[in-house]
Amino acid sequence: MNVRRSATALAALAALCTAAAPAAFADASPSPKPSGPALPKGLYGSKDPRFDGVWRQSLALLAQDAVGVTPAKSAIDWLAGQQCEDGGFAGYRADPAKACDPKKGEFTDATAAAVQALAAVGGRGSTVEKGVAWLKKHQNDDGGWGMNPGGPSDANSTSAAVGAFAATGTDPKGVKSAKGGKTPYDLLLGLQLGCDAKKGERGAFAYTADKGGAGTAAANDLATAAAALATQGKGFVFEPAGKDGGKAPEPLDCGAGKGDGKGGGGRPAGVEEAGRAAAAYLADTMAGHGSHLLSSMPGAKDQPDFGGTADAIIALAAGEHSATAAKPLQWLQSEKNGALAWAKGDPGALGKLVLAAHAAGADPRSFGGVDLVQRLNATGPKPESVSASGSRADSGKDADGEKKDDDKGGVGGVWWTVGVFMVAGIGIGFLLSGRKKQQL
Repeated sequence: MNVRRSATALAALAALCTAAAPAAFADASPSPKPSGPALPKGLYGSKDPRFDGVWRQSLALLAQDAVGVTPAKSAIDWLAGQQCEDGGFAGYRADPAKACDPKKGEFTDATAAAVQALAAVGGRGSTVEKGVAWLKKHQNDDGGWGMNPGGPSDANSTSAAVGAFAATGTDPKGVKSAKGGKTPYDLLLGLQLGCDAKKGERGAFAYTADKGGAGTAAANDLATAAAALATQGKGFVFEPAGKDGGKAPEPLDCGAGKGDGKGGGGRPAGVEEAGRAAAAYLADTMAGHGSHLLSSMPGAKDQPDFGGTADAIIALAAGEHSATAAKPLQWLQSEKNGALAWAKGDPGALGKLVLAAHAAGADPRSFGGVDLVQRLNATGPKPESVSASGSRADSGKDADGEKKDDDKGGVGGVWWTVGVFMVAGIGIGFLLSGRKKQQL
């Protein structure tokens, strides 16, 4: 799902909306240590979970399941217990007995990430079904989703929802809004920049629709990483093609007559072309910065975005461009670049790195000389079991000790067997890493 937040998150969110910045797959430094009651025993991480509890728990479970680790039952119980009565998830509920605020207290990204995680581990079919129903209920007329129910649709939240549908066997192309019959891809493709954009931004996605008119939307790296994954019809976990897989992504074809300079010219013809163009943008952007993305947050200095880079790697791998993702992945593994220090002790960040490595065909147990899986396991309750081969398919059981089958999860089953992300923010991305402290 890097992936990808402080007490000033509401103000930051306002800045994000006006500056077309990301939300779902962004990562930030760990939350401060909690000053209140002791944390639940099943929760991963020791930092304040108020902004990212559900997100980091979901990424941790997804990453563990992807590499053959069966999470502790208490960890799965905690995540399932965070679900609100109507099926949605908040960023964190200190008291699950207290009713959620359906308009402000529930989040698309948290719900989408939790759905993916609980579908992956199995045995929580009714919880997964309620989560999927919540997402369908809160789809906007334009086919997308906002951070909160009824909020303006954005690329990250919409991509996170796409990941949840894909992970539960629901074709995102068939999820249509009640009014207008729009799909998530109607919204996403409308946010992609075409040949009328600046040369270096063609193929990128904007975070949300720009009110300044056609041709004025701003390219956003995290939104692009989230949407690039969603256009593949995939969530944080999918069967990796391998480190040598695929061809280099193809940039948007902007030949003669395809850009009119007035907005809307030379756009991708469909979802597949949109995905290739987004992947090409990500590859070129990372190459231009030395094999990584820079922070897209408003007012941020030109500093590496480790979670965003992991998201981009996952998106490239999903499009079978793993060879293109090799250099960014190598950059993340270098101790001097700081990604390992950034992720230390943070289950969400560690989960994002595990998913990125696994997606690109690398070994997360030997990541720059570090065993990421061991570090991730150490942030939460002891796993039920750890596969000797490191394969998700090898574990063969869900958290209740029952054999997994294609019908577990309750909504068409889980269609992927060897998994790998986000998001993130977080993300769409299962984005986001993730929305962390933006999820107030």
